[in-house]
Amino acid sequence: MRQCRAADVELLEKYHPGPGRTKVNEMRFGRQEQGVGTFLVAWLDDVPTGSGEIRWEGCEAPEVLRRFPDCPEINGLTIWPAEHRSQGIGSQFIRAAEALAVERGFDRIGLGVDDDNPAAAALYLRIGYQDVDCRYLDRYHYLDDDGVRHEVADPARFLVKHLG
Repeated sequence: MRQCRAADVELLEKYHPGPGRTKVNEMRFGRQEQGVGTFLVAWLDDVPTGSGEIRWEGCEAPEVLRRFPDCPEINGLTIWPAEHRSQGIGSQFIRAAEALAVERGFDRIGLGVDDDNPAAAALYLRIGYQDVDCRYLDRYHYLDDDGVRHEVADPARFLVKHLG
């Protein structure tokens, strides 16, 4: 597990591109370069197998930001291919994100989990994240292969863990 480097972005696009033409990895690396995020990548034998971002300014959803200002968010945690899931990579990522948050002086960190991902929700609750009764729509967009923009709004809940 390490922070993404410029040279990693092309490799990430090869192994785990965003949907259609959306350059998710480039966007996350760009936020890291701006200092508003840290883009972490998990590796197995020099091949990326997972990634996610810590958004230091918190979740973009207004419902969450209003209730949890000054709470960094773990965002977009993904492990691939599917057979690498449930092997501890996600837990390792979360521990690394939590350690970075503590280093920066934060006493809590949060993450969103979509309603259609009960396995992830179970993991987060098992490792100490708490359901704080904060529901929202996880909104994002992507460009398909024809360049058409698609808006997505997935029902989700925000979970918070107190650190230290």
